[in-house]
Amino acid sequence: MAAPTGRVAAFFGPGKAMEIREYPVPDPEPGALVLRTTLANVCGSDLHQWRGEFDVEKFGRPYPQILGHEMTGHVFRIGAGLTRDSAGEALKEGDRVVFRYFYPCGTCRACLRRITRACPNARAYLKKSCEHPPHFTGAFGDYYYVRPHAALFRVPDALTDEMVAGVNCALAQVVGGLSLAGLRLGESVVVQGAGGLGVYACAVAKEMGAGLVIAIDGIPERLALAQAFGADVLLDLREVRTPEERIRKVQELTDGWGADVVAELVGHPRVCTEGLQMLGRTGRYLEIGNISPGLTFDLDPSLLIFGNKTVYGMVYYEAEHLSEALRLIARTRTKYPWANVLSHKFPLTQINEAFQMADQGKVTRAAITF
Repeated sequence: MAAPTGRVAAFFGPGKAMEIREYPVPDPEPGALVLRTTLANVCGSDLHQWRGEFDVEKFGRPYPQILGHEMTGHVFRIGAGLTRDSAGEALKEGDRVVFRYFYPCGTCRACLRRITRACPNARAYLKKSCEHPPHFTGAFGDYYYVRPHAALFRVPDALTDEMVAGVNCALAQVVGGLSLAGLRLGESVVVQGAGGLGVYACAVAKEMGAGLVIAIDGIPERLALAQAFGADVLLDLREVRTPEERIRKVQELTDGWGADVVAELVGHPRVCTEGLQMLGRTGRYLEIGNISPGLTFDLDPSLLIFGNKTVYGMVYYEAEHLSEALRLIARTRTKYPWANVLSHKFPLTQINEAFQMADQGKVTRAAITF
C-alpha cells in the first residue's frame, strides 16, 4: 500500500504566492512523532518573513520553506520509545498535543546556563528546504514532524483547538517575557499592541497580579478583545493620536510615576521610544515584537540612565513556560474568551488570502484549518 501524502503551503520568498505542494508522510524516528495538524495560526513573525522584513535566506534557510509554528493537532504516528509527554502523562496515537517548535541543542553556552530559549541552534532543522525529508517542517501543512526531545504536553479534553492553538508561541512567549521582566503584585503594565500577543499579555499580566493594565491599539475589535482579557484602560490610537498624548495619559494613570512594565508587542521600532518614555523610574521595557534586522529607532541613552530603566529582549521561551501557559488556559477557561483570539479561519488553499488580511490588520489572529 502506498504511503500517505500530505499538503503543505510552500513559501518561495517575499512577494510570491505560496504554492500547495504534496509530500510523503514520513515514519517518525525513535523519540519523534508525526502530528496531524488541525489548526495553525498566522503569527506576527510569519508576516515579517512573508513581507521580507525578516530575510529567511539570509538566516541560512533555503527556499522553499513552510512558514508557521503556532499550532496544535493530534498524534498521527509515534516513534519508538516515546510513551509519555513532558509532564509524565501517557501518550498515544490520537492524543491532542501542544509542543515547543524549537529544539535547544543542550551543549552551547546558553543551554549550559539553562537559558535554552537563547540557543543559537534551536531551529537548525530549517537549514534544509521542505523539499528534503521529513518535509513537514512548518505549521502550514497537513502534518508536522515533531523531533526527538521536544517539550510536549497533552491537551486536556476540556480545551478546544481554538483555545490552545496559540499556546506554543504567543501565550508561552508572554508568560516567559513577563516573568523575565519581573512583574510584581500590584504593578502597572502597558501593552503596546493588542494583536494576539498583546491580548494574551493582558490576561497574563492580570493573572500575575498586575494592579493596572493599559492596552494601546487603534482597531476597535482588538481593543474590545483586550478588555475582555483583562485590560483596565484602553488607549485608542484614533483618539489619543500622538506619542506625547499617550505618554502623558500613562503618567496620569500611574499617579505621575509612569508604568512599571511596558511590553512592546507591535513589532515595529517606531513605538519603542514612546514605550521607554512611558516607563517610570526603575521600570522594565520588555521587547518581544521586533524581530526584523535593520529596522531601528533613535534612542537617547539618558532615558535609561537617569530613570534606572532596564530593557529585556526575549525570543522563544523555556519549556516550563509552555506548561504554565497550558495550565493557565485550563484554570481560566471560563474567565477569558481564549477561543476568540482567532477571529478568522481559512482553509489551507486560501492561505495567501489569510496572509493578506492579516497584513492589512483586518484580523486579530488568522488561523488555517485542515
